Amino acid sequence: MTLSLTDFTASGSDEQVARFLTRVCEALSSLPLDRLEREAGVLAAEGSGITDPTSAELLSFRYGSVGAGLASWDGPGPDRIPAEAVQDVAARYFHADNAVLILTGRPPAELRLPLPRGTRPDRAGAQPVLNPGPVWFQAVVPGPGLALRGDLDDPALVLALAVLQERLRQRARHQEGLSYDVAGTRMHTGAGQGEYTLCLDAREGKKQRVAELLWQEALRMARTGVTEEELAEEVVGLRESWLDPRSTPSELGDAAGCLLLGLDYQDPRTRLDALEKVTTEQAAQAFTTALATALLVVPCDVEVSLGQLDGTPLPRGGCTTAQTLPADVRLFKPSLLDRALSSAARTARLGIGASGLWSRDADGDVHHVPFDEVVGVEMQGPGRVVFGRSGCLIPVVPEMWTRIGPAVAAIDAAVPAALRYETSGLVADGDD
Repeated sequence: MTLSLTDFTASGSDEQVARFLTRVCEALSSLPLDRLEREAGVLAAEGSGITDPTSAELLSFRYGSVGAGLASWDGPGPDRIPAEAVQDVAARYFHADNAVLILTGRPPAELRLPLPRGTRPDRAGAQPVLNPGPVWFQAVVPGPGLALRGDLDDPALVLALAVLQERLRQRARHQEGLSYDVAGTRMHTGAGQGEYTLCLDAREGKKQRVAELLWQEALRMARTGVTEEELAEEVVGLRESWLDPRSTPSELGDAAGCLLLGLDYQDPRTRLDALEKVTTEQAAQAFTTALATALLVVPCDVEVSLGQLDGTPLPRGGCTTAQTLPADVRLFKPSLLDRALSSAARTARLGIGASGLWSRDADGDVHHVPFDEVVGVEMQGPGRVVFGRSGCLIPVVPEMWTRIGPAVAAIDAAVPAALRYETSGLVADGDD
């Protein structure tokens, strides 16, 4: 499973494969909803995400709490998803008109695929961008990462990004011994557009250095370009990988994904022909254009001071904030004891108005979530945590504010019940 596609795979005899695929289709056509509670527990125990946490935070920062940006959000937890919502997703996506069968052998004679008919979702439009870049920001990630937006099928950009990944591997791992893995992922977010992320792990105490190195190598490529030798080396590596007979299942999967997502699939030889024609100037230009969209994420305990190509500082990104609270909102304060003990608490305020919520933090920045941009409200007993489309969240909980009853009532009155959910019962106290 990825952010875009779900697959069910099996290998074995003709009879085994046919039986597996038939049972999958039968289950999708008539979901065994009596197993929801047990499967929710299994998913909670597994605790895995759709993509790695660093890429997920980059996507969420770029797109907010919608579409691909939901990659980093836990949501209500599997035990709080109602059966009706599960059935709705199955009806919208798991049907014969939104499915592709991939076989690496002849079709089994007894194969049946009893899926209902349906309407394929419209994926023609590109997802709106919340943060175009370039900026850096902090998030709960294991190591630094870089996201670049562009045409992921552009052969010049494909080669430039491959060269950057190799340069980082050589420097971070082999020369400085700071990182073991340099992972690159691709995520299409609309026709002709997508995200390429590069994520690095880091030795304890070296996360800041790895983040700086990642940005330095990106700037160096934009300034000095790539060499013909580097391009040739990447083409050789891709040729060996793409033309290897063992890559057939992967190529079939790519072709199926392109068909479902409305993308143009090109066979390996066509892609290689295009790569071999890329010049160093084209690769450098494609990368420089993409660098203007850069998002650099670093762990929360890391601070960096970095420059851009023109020498100006790389801006720090975050929620869109203001400096003042509106005059016509009802204000809530931290407890008297908290205000006596903490200067941050003396500054903090929560505001509730007819159109939404405001929260002033310890730095004096004011965060805002309009009610018409709320994508979810987690109900934590007497409190609420409100999530906005922009990626901003505002806690309205008694641990932070006093006498929040009227604020909670205002939230419940303004936000549709379908967007409110109880906090998961499968997350123990102290769990991340």
